[in-house]
Amino acid sequence: MNNLKKGILFATLFSALFFTGCSNDDSDDDLIGNWIKKSAFDGPARSSATSFVIGDYAYIATGYTGDEYLTDLWAYNSNGDYWEQKADFTGIGRSSASSFELNGKGYVGLGYDGTNKLKDFYQYDPTANSWTPKTEFAGTARYAAVGFQVGGKAYFGTGYDGNYLKDFYQYNDVADTWTLVNGFSGNKRRNAVVFTINDKAYLATGINNGVYQPDFWEFDPSTDIWTRKRDIDQDTEDDDSFNDDYMIVRSNAAAFAMNGLGYVIAGESSKTVWEYTPTTDLWEERTALEGAARTDAIGFSINNRGFVMLGRAGTTYFDDAWEFKPLEEQNDDDN
Repeated sequence: MNNLKKGILFATLFSALFFTGCSNDDSDDDLIGNWIKKSAFDGPARSSATSFVIGDYAYIATGYTGDEYLTDLWAYNSNGDYWEQKADFTGIGRSSASSFELNGKGYVGLGYDGTNKLKDFYQYDPTANSWTPKTEFAGTARYAAVGFQVGGKAYFGTGYDGNYLKDFYQYNDVADTWTLVNGFSGNKRRNAVVFTINDKAYLATGINNGVYQPDFWEFDPSTDIWTRKRDIDQDTEDDDSFNDDYMIVRSNAAAFAMNGLGYVIAGESSKTVWEYTPTTDLWEERTALEGAARTDAIGFSINNRGFVMLGRAGTTYFDDAWEFKPLEEQNDDDN
């Protein structure tokens, strides 16, 4: 009788564990979004590259292989799913540079060359396939800053110059000048991300002295006003409309926007994906990146198509490229 009771108890515990495991798997399967593997990057695997988008092309420049700071430039043809090598970046090789597109030209500056923090700045003309030095950045030499263009205005800001930073500068391409822009009252940080939706920029994540930053901001270039949105850490205000499972805080992530929604992907050995809806100021978890967890990847969108590629995990550097389909169910058999 004792053996029988022990057998029943073991079977009951086993069943409970089995169904609990199935429940967790089902929960993961409930996340929406499908990742499609694209043509692998033709250049050397790398992390901490920078990118800008012009028309149907994304341009990937610089980065670090673990041994070398790079100057190469590659263009990704999003319609044909292939790569073309372009004229090398004419500045010194670097990682953690910043970039943006403005009026049909690409701009790259700042970064770290293995010894020095940098503040030089260059324009890329895709028609001539050539680089031109421009006026140096007006702030301090730094790396891991954000660069973005929104509403026809372009900016560099935040980063690390030996101190964590929160300043922003606007670039005027006609006058080739930089102007300090005041008004950002968020925390200092490096390795943040920015995505743009409907002529507004959204700044999230990043790190300051080992602490991931929870504050989240919207910038309106028409008024030069930064507005604080809901924090991206777990809720502490007992607000039922707020997701108390938020785990979005991180650094060295990738980001893009498409179809009026923003996405933050991976970062610091993570592969999770969070989708932001500006009309509700709320986030929803989506299917994790199907490739390896990674940090220092790049993200961009081309014609409302979102991509993530490159990056590293420890000393392993990646050259894979992925496209995210937010309305599809994950299909592990389509890659």
